[in-house]
Amino acid sequence: MLRTRVITALVLASVITTLILFFPTWAVGWIIGIFWLGGTWEWAGLARLKGFARLGYLTVSGGLMLSMAYWGMEQSWVFPITVIAIAWWSIALYILGAYPFRIPLLLVGAAGPVALLPAWFLLTYLHGNLPQGPGLTMSILLIVWAADVGAYFVGSFWGRVKLASRVSPAKTWEGVIGGLLLVVVISYVFSHVLEIPSGSFVVISIAAAVSSVIGDLTVSIFKRNVNIKDSGRLLPGHGGILDRIDSLVAAIPIFTLGLIVAGLPG
Repeated sequence: MLRTRVITALVLASVITTLILFFPTWAVGWIIGIFWLGGTWEWAGLARLKGFARLGYLTVSGGLMLSMAYWGMEQSWVFPITVIAIAWWSIALYILGAYPFRIPLLLVGAAGPVALLPAWFLLTYLHGNLPQGPGLTMSILLIVWAADVGAYFVGSFWGRVKLASRVSPAKTWEGVIGGLLLVVVISYVFSHVLEIPSGSFVVISIAAAVSSVIGDLTVSIFKRNVNIKDSGRLLPGHGGILDRIDSLVAAIPIFTLGLIVAGLPG
């Protein structure tokens, strides 16, 4: 299982890294957008949508993505979209604190576009509209991957204190701390590569990594709400697409807001 998980992760990381660093923004946006729509399809499953209802959910989400791509960059929607996304993840944090309780499927369905689409839009924006965009885009991906990898291995070997036993029994505080330490190293190195202030960038990266945990736990709650283990079966060793992007969709808005507030890159 671990071997399959690692191989899948390496293949995905290689493809995404090549895409981010060597392809134009329009290609990055649409290729990642297709991947994101796969996550949207799986999110519809968390709301127990089936047949035409599920297809309609995907179609509406795709239409919103087209609208955001066509108008969003020109009309400076970046800050409002970031705020909307962070507002949702604040609600998600409240849900985490109040759990366990039965979450209405209507709420789960309504939350999907608000949780998923802003992250796709902001990732595309980072890539094409900021100085050193591909480097910044790559950095947020590596930050989330580092938080996940560090938490997995540190938690596996030294994890004792459960982080949220009712939501995800395997996650531990030791794992989270291990992930954050790796994030500090990665973000410090990237700050020098991108030639931006290290202190601010490390703080932003830590905030994004913490948010990634919220994203992961939120999707875990929604899966438990309908008694499923994985959101899908597309990715061997990982489950579905949503199982791979749940951390990213929460981290990207915080990362973007941090860059805006800190004025980075200058």
